[in-house]
Amino acid sequence: MTVKSCEKLEKSMVALTIEVDAAAFEAAVEKAYQKMRRKISIPGFRPGKAPRKMIERMYGAEVFFEEAINIAFPEAYEAAVEQEKLQVIGYPAVEMVGEVTKDGFTFKATAPVYPEVTLGEYKGLKAEKPEVKVTAADVEERLKQLADRNTRLVSVEREAKSGDTAVIDFEGFKDGVPFEGGKGTNHSLELGSGSFVPGFEDQVIGMKAGEEKDIDITFPENYHADLAGKSVVFKVKVHEVKEKEVPAMDDEFAKDVSEFDTLKELKADLKKKITEERQKDADRVFEENLMTQVAENITADIPDVMVESQAHQYLENFKAQISRQFPYEEYKKMTGMDDAKLLEDAKEPALRQVKMDLATAAIIKAENIEASDEDVEAEFKKLAEQFGMDVDMVKKYLSKEQVHDQILTQKAVAVVVDSATAEKPKKAAAKKEDAAEGEEKKPAKKTGKKAEAAEDEEKKPAKKTAAKKTAKKDAE
Repeated sequence: MTVKSCEKLEKSMVALTIEVDAAAFEAAVEKAYQKMRRKISIPGFRPGKAPRKMIERMYGAEVFFEEAINIAFPEAYEAAVEQEKLQVIGYPAVEMVGEVTKDGFTFKATAPVYPEVTLGEYKGLKAEKPEVKVTAADVEERLKQLADRNTRLVSVEREAKSGDTAVIDFEGFKDGVPFEGGKGTNHSLELGSGSFVPGFEDQVIGMKAGEEKDIDITFPENYHADLAGKSVVFKVKVHEVKEKEVPAMDDEFAKDVSEFDTLKELKADLKKKITEERQKDADRVFEENLMTQVAENITADIPDVMVESQAHQYLENFKAQISRQFPYEEYKKMTGMDDAKLLEDAKEPALRQVKMDLATAAIIKAENIEASDEDVEAEFKKLAEQFGMDVDMVKKYLSKEQVHDQILTQKAVAVVVDSATAEKPKKAAAKKEDAAEGEEKKPAKKTGKKAEAAEDEEKKPAKKTAAKKTAKKDAE
């Protein structure tokens, strides 16, 4: 094998012109003969026993050339790539150069290679980082979630109302005939949840235990094809009406739902946890803002195959995500999308991800970042604790190479983050200025809001006002 030329092209493509000499080609032809002879019939010889010269005399000297090229090409191409020290990242496009003879052949292989990356500015950057604030309202919302999870359903002897749960039997009829999927027994239906066809739950409201009723319903036009727009009758019987019994927010509640003895201690713990969660979110946003800058600052002639490969990965991940909810083909019909359109839409975020990966790899190289075996084992233990799993179980899901690469990435990001400066979000600052103007114009109304919220902030209206603005900002 001889590399006659190695030409660099646009988009990090390289064209290799490679010559396979007579000796290498003769060896490939012999291998082709050994592989093909059993399929070639020659009068007077049993299958597979005809000499090569006899086959070539009958069918032509070129009878084995095509198979020989297929045999010789991979070895010659791989040797050329190694000789030129190329980091190929895709399959080559191959074309023959000149004729193929017993003296060998020449071919041209054009392949994408890992691009040369020039890092731009990656240290001393500035980026927005969300402010972390937790208000009394945030803690109350988390308490409410705890209460909801510990709410009991108790039977009541009254008419059902929105928010109640009705235990019902039902059966649907279209033109007097039961239809498939329209029957249920002892079904617990939360009224007002919108889980049934529109109009059904509204007509159950007002019914009592033991009551029976015919409910007239017209299915929406976008419902299943066989029932879309159809008028049906549901025969409904209510067995039981239950209402939610929300636990009182007191020390007994704290003991029931946590390891704390008082509500005050529980609230303090919730505030701490919410703060930690929001701090992690803020750190993540800060990192993303910084790394986005780093990625945009690189200079690289990115081959199309890298972006296309990432886009295909995004599409496969999307398919898997959708398929966990309902059939992917049904999703495409509902949305009018197809793989080609989804793939095209994925190219822009794919390009951003490729740039991010290239930038991270360039930082690892520039900073001589390494990860020892001890680092890898420590990361395995950390992941095991994080997910509550045994270390050996984690190793079944993640290879050492994956964890090793993850550590390198973390260290590269740390180089950027540790040298960066966090700035307050500009939008948040603008909202505060707008709010301040509103306070000057409408002091009486603002004071009223402060008074309503005073209990949770020990009657400190100024702090409560700021807290309410932050809650609004977080929600947005």
